Amino acid sequence: MTSAWSPAPVGIDADRWVTRSGCHTVLVVTHTLASCHRLLDVIGYVESDPRVQVVFTIAPDVFNHRVEQLLDGLGALVLPWQQAVRERFDLGLAAAHGGLHQLHAPLLLLAHGAGRSKRVRSGPTAGPAPADRPVYGLDAQRLTHDGRVLPAALALSHEYEVEVLRRQCPQALGTAVVVGDPCVDRLVASLPRRPDYRRAMGLDENQELVVVASTWGPDGSFGRWPDLLPQVMAQLPAERYRVAALLHPAIWAAHGHRQIRAWLRSCLDAGLLLPGPSEDWRPPVVAADHVIGDHGSVTAYAAAVGRRTLMLPAPGPTPAPGTPQHLLALHAPRLDPHRPLLPQLALTGGIDPAAVLGALTARPGDAAALLRRTMYRLLQLTEPDRPQRTDPVPVPRPSDRDTDPAG
Repeated sequence: MTSAWSPAPVGIDADRWVTRSGCHTVLVVTHTLASCHRLLDVIGYVESDPRVQVVFTIAPDVFNHRVEQLLDGLGALVLPWQQAVRERFDLGLAAAHGGLHQLHAPLLLLAHGAGRSKRVRSGPTAGPAPADRPVYGLDAQRLTHDGRVLPAALALSHEYEVEVLRRQCPQALGTAVVVGDPCVDRLVASLPRRPDYRRAMGLDENQELVVVASTWGPDGSFGRWPDLLPQVMAQLPAERYRVAALLHPAIWAAHGHRQIRAWLRSCLDAGLLLPGPSEDWRPPVVAADHVIGDHGSVTAYAAAVGRRTLMLPAPGPTPAPGTPQHLLALHAPRLDPHRPLLPQLALTGGIDPAAVLGALTARPGDAAALLRRTMYRLLQLTEPDRPQRTDPVPVPRPSDRDTDPAG
């Protein structure tokens, strides 16, 4: 973890060392790889402005394994957390909650997944939270500290989140900004590059890609159905199908790369594609023909862009009403792991992608423009005249592979 304090570009003596002075400073507060990926999508809206200096920090989090390695590979200037909480910034960006009360910056707070659908657990025990628990991320415990509302702007994907906020944390209503979902907008922009992603993954034209996605925790598919991937690999003819597994970064952080690859050794030997947690999950989703998933975000995003989606049975109450996960829980086709897979993949129909997209975002295609406007408002800078583009995700290169087998 970064420990040496940086004398520039922030701090009382920074003007002695910087070449470009007078910049407005933006602190990107990363907690985990999942939140870091979301913030990397967003920081580009202001990063190229010559009036702006961007720095990063890594907040304390149980799942912050390998965040520093990712940022170092991107050439980011990373301040130690203890330095970041002692400086003032013109804007802070975060997509998780830990330690935010220690910061000195007007804060723009985003979700790091497909909306806010999970319930707050009543304790540390495993298992689903009861349906009467608050929605995580829209509750006063996360959004306030000692009576103070933490975000200066709370980015929401949909109006239904405003109503949840009104019930759970009305004191934060004045900070709410419905901006849509920058991740799904970028996913949609990436759809024309599907042939490029498939070539980069080594897929033949006649092969179908089956993506198996898992969120973290014992209720995710990787925890609840440990034999799922071996069964999928064994049942699908290799000449017609390729299989990729997309595991939530928290799975890798909690168990270690070496252990996960050891658990999946037979699958990897049989040709399983296993992108690491630092890699962008969106190219495999765009390249996919089928997605087998759980209540995690990847499943919702895949269904929103028209991938044939099979949901694994999940325990406990359904996700928060109005969310894409709630829609999938009610209407998506179910996979029975105890029945042959091929006939289930061949089933037609399923959930309407437009309905899932409509639950993901109330501002389709506009998240980049709305977020940039909010960021410049908080920075107290005039917004550039040029329109903000939503670029497709780059085609993966071999050098992008997260192949380090270390734990």
